[in-house]
Amino acid sequence: MKCIIRTMNPVTLSFAQAVLKDGEIESFLFDMNSSVLDGSTITIRRRLMVIDEDEADARELLTAAGLGDELS
Repeated sequence: MKCIIRTMNPVTLSFAQAVLKDGEIESFLFDMNSSVLDGSTITIRRRLMVIDEDEADARELLTAAGLGDELS
């Protein structure tokens, strides 16, 4: 699995997931519970992950959707 976005912004994560779903790329959110338990907005960022084979396509879709600056 590859991390393509690391952020605390729930809107960015939601939009990115919608873009990937529309492109038929499955995505996974990591660190959701850890970031909530931490209580901090910068210590533990949430990660949007895709499988290795979908990384290039996911990056292309997200860049086309205007999220290029958010990519890790």
